[in-house]
This record gives sequence, C-alpha cells and structure tokens, in this order.
Amino acid sequence: MIKILMIEDDAELAEILTEYLSQFDMEVTNIEDPFLGLSTLNTQKFDLVILDLTLPGLDGLEVCSDIRKWHDIPIIISSARHDITDKVEALERGADDYLPKPYNPRELEARIRSLLRRKNNEFASAERLAKKSKDLEVDEKQQLIRFKGEELHLTKAEYGILKYLIKKEGGVVSREELIYNVEAISEESSNKSIDVIVGRIRQKLGETPKNPVYIHSVRGVGYKFTQS
Repeated sequence: MIKILMIEDDAELAEILTEYLSQFDMEVTNIEDPFLGLSTLNTQKFDLVILDLTLPGLDGLEVCSDIRKWHDIPIIISSARHDITDKVEALERGADDYLPKPYNPRELEARIRSLLRRKNNEFASAERLAKKSKDLEVDEKQQLIRFKGEELHLTKAEYGILKYLIKKEGGVVSREELIYNVEAISEESSNKSIDVIVGRIRQKLGETPKNPVYIHSVRGVGYKFTQS
C-alpha cells in the first residue's frame, strides 16, 4: 500500500483524487490546513506528498520548503498557479514535480509511480554502494561517516556535503545542488562558502585541491566524488 499525504483545501478535488488513486493501491490522507499537514507528516509515515500552493494561512511554497528541510520525501505540486515563477521556485525549494490544474487523475497516478520508482532505484543504488568495501562509508543510522574504518569528526554542514557527494559518486555535483539538497546549508549560502566547507573536508581526508584523491574540482561547476 502506497501512503500519500495530500495537502489540498479543495475538498471536492481531494475526494475525487482519493477515490481514483485508491484503485491503484494508494491510500490518500488529505489535510486542508497546511500547519496540520506539516504536523501530520512529522508524526506519520508517508511515501509521497501532493501539495497545493494556494492554501489558507501559509503559502504552499513555504510548506514545500518546510517539508524539504526535514524530510527526504517525493513532493508533487498540484496547483492552479501556472506562472513560470511559481514553477521554478517550487522546484528550487525541493519539489520533484509540478502538475498544473486541471489535469487528468490518470496523469497524476503515472507521475506518482514514476517518482516512487526513481526513489526506489536511488535507494537500491545507495544500498549497493554501502555494501562495497570503500575508504569512506556513510552510517545513516548514527549519522556519521567513517574514513578507513575510523569516524570522521565533521560539522553538520561537512557531514551533509560529504554524504551527498558520496551518494552521487561518479557524477558532477554543482555548488547550487549542494545548497538546495543539504539541510545544514542555508539557501542563502554563497558558492564561496561551499568551497570553504569542501576545503575543510579535504583537509580531514588528507588531500588538497592540487592532489585530489576523493573530491575532484570540476571547473565552473562544482565537484565530483570518486573512490576505488
């Protein structure tokens, strides 16, 4: 059973979507109030969030930021606001997809499955990576990273950045991507501040920008993490 939290103040639309998605083994819990929706997400387990932007008391963009700050859960924006600015800002704040109203519920169901399939593939990749013998290993449960079997003493920002780079091993990660995906980093942070934190991580790994072993600079973009 796929459990979905919907934060939507249009009761009629919520009822239609809830009934439709129930045919596909999807259980929808709809909350009209955004504050109650956030509280519910903190106390119950869900697989995905469907979020309206025009909500009473708190704009959906703020709700999206709050969700992404504390939860790594797929977010689909379901909104009648078609302005490109809203779409871009929603994605920048952590939304995974944006579906303009009105839409066919069948498309929503397809997008839900696509997002969850991608999420499951990422989890499986992370599991395979964790099983390999590596110099650097992430212990999610204890929220620490081990370097050659010993715990690395990292700040929250250093831990978040290094964890993200390890997760994206082999791929190029931009500074902007780190800013938007690492919870301990403020969205107002500059690229320079990211470089400073990466520099501290490199020191703890015993490497320098001129002699990288794990963290390689990609000119004009960001970084690429590799380990044998």
